[in-house]
Amino acid sequence: MPDAFADAMDALTGPTPAETNLAGPIADALPVNGVAISTLGDFLGNETVSASNDMAARLDELQFDLGEGPCWDAFGTGRPVLEPDVRQKTNGRWPAFADAILKENIGAIYAFPLFVGPLHLGAIDMYSTEPRTLTNVHTRQSTAFASVVSRLVLHRALERAGDDRDSGTQNDTRFSRRTIHQATGMVLAQLDLPPDEARLVIQAHAFAMGRTMQEIAEDIVERRLTFSMSNTGIEESP
Repeated sequence: MPDAFADAMDALTGPTPAETNLAGPIADALPVNGVAISTLGDFLGNETVSASNDMAARLDELQFDLGEGPCWDAFGTGRPVLEPDVRQKTNGRWPAFADAILKENIGAIYAFPLFVGPLHLGAIDMYSTEPRTLTNVHTRQSTAFASVVSRLVLHRALERAGDDRDSGTQNDTRFSRRTIHQATGMVLAQLDLPPDEARLVIQAHAFAMGRTMQEIAEDIVERRLTFSMSNTGIEESP
């Protein structure tokens, strides 16, 4: 039998993942009618990165405009938001958003956070036209999709900003390589991340601060900057 989850993962992690169609494979693999992927907050701004259909995109736009909804909750808490029956209740969490979708063909809505280490990036929104409870298997699969998409979204943002080109590593001396490698190891230990994600955290912090990776790496190695999984995700030592 075809494995829809494996096929979707292959589409997302293949050598040339479709930058603008990240939502499509996820929508095909899960029992939902639409998927949207969005960035949120000051770091990457509010933007729909990919949507499998017009309704999924509209649900994102409504949440951007109203400043509330499941994607904002997932983004803020770092946890999935599962609302299996929006026609009956939303527990009073999103009064404006719930009112805005009353006349839409929406039965259930879910959101899964996008994050890399301490960096909260956005959320994946999904909806079903009928009330539906996601199974434990589908919830775990959605979380796995969110993990992969988080890295893809952050890579895309850094590439668009020219961070790889202007990251301060163009003068690739032995010292700069050693410092960044050492800093990556320290962030890896602080946040319990794989090496590629630890390096992404350093890149992203350099981008956010308008500094080079080399400068951030030196601060980490000299213990002027440490990372933690606190509310802000970043702790700067005096």
